[in-house]
Amino acid sequence: MSLKNLPLDASRMGIALCISVEPKTDLETGAVKADRDGVPQWTVSVAVRPEASKAAVIEITVSGEPVGLGIGQHVILNGLEAFWWEMNGRSGLAYRAESVTAAPGSVTGLVPAGEGEAPRGPRGGVK
Repeated sequence: MSLKNLPLDASRMGIALCISVEPKTDLETGAVKADRDGVPQWTVSVAVRPEASKAAVIEITVSGEPVGLGIGQHVILNGLEAFWWEMNGRSGLAYRAESVTAAPGSVTGLVPAGEGEAPRGPRGGVK
């Protein structure tokens, strides 16, 4: 771990609900991005609400397709870390995790992530 990669205590995130799961793609080519080992990367959007705080949506990158997640399902964020990025005069905070899994006892059979969503434009917004 470098100083740029900061491990986070996911248990302090409070309630975490899956919003969507989709392949992480290159904005210019549309190709699915891969990690250093060639494993395809996925973006899991998660709504979090720490105790006594406002809710927020964070997008978490994971290597390999998360299986068994549905929209609205409680999830566990395993090996969550944050890192600061800078590129072409822009910068921001990004998140990645070893995995995002369904919480034990969470409701299954919900709408699978990616189904029933509005079409998305090149930057993730609705067309």
